[in-house]
This record gives sequence, C-alpha cells and structure tokens, in this order.
Amino acid sequence: MRYVAAYLLAALSGKDSPNAADIKKILESVGIEADDARLDKVVSELDGKSVEDVIAQGYGKLASVPSGGAVAVAASAGSGGGAAAPAAAEEEKKEEKEESEASDDDMGFGLFD
Repeated sequence: MRYVAAYLLAALSGKDSPNAADIKKILESVGIEADDARLDKVVSELDGKSVEDVIAQGYGKLASVPSGGAVAVAASAGSGGGAAAPAAAEEEKKEEKEESEASDDDMGFGLFD
C-alpha cells in the first residue's frame, strides 16, 4: 500500500507516469526502505495508465463489494418497516447501553474508591 501511496504522491506532484526512482525517493524521505520487487510490480501495473482512470475503476469495483451495513438496510427496507426500523434498532442499542451502565453501578465499588 505504501508503494501505491508514494506513486500517487509522485503523480500529484505533476509527473504523468512516475518511475521507480521517483517512488523510491519519496519512500526514503520518510525512512522506508523500498523493496525492489514490490516497487517494480507497482510501476509495471500502473505504467501508461491515468491515475484518475485507475481510481474510477477502483470505485466501480468497491461498489460491488458487500458490506454489513448494506445488508441491514436492505432487510429493513424489504420488510416494509421504512424509517421506523432503524429508529427502533437505535432505541434498542440505547436501552442495552443503559442496562450495562446500570449493572456497573451494582458492583459496590467505584474506580477511585
């Protein structure tokens, strides 16, 4: 990831197609010793590609990755609960939190006793 970040920094500095030396210089400026194999892999994969196009393709791929939040939203929307379902879930979380705080008070001692 650090190699990609350094490549992006070099691209932001105005270089259309940063090379291995540019990336290595950035990494060494922050005390990171560059691995030539990884460095060559990043440069070869991104050579001749526009950074903006690569980022746009990445957004498209991330859109297809399932996440936990999307499943809950889809389930609540499909059940016909509308906006009431998320509100009910929030109230339930608050009640659980209050119960856990109340149970801490019953222990008979405090942090600074």
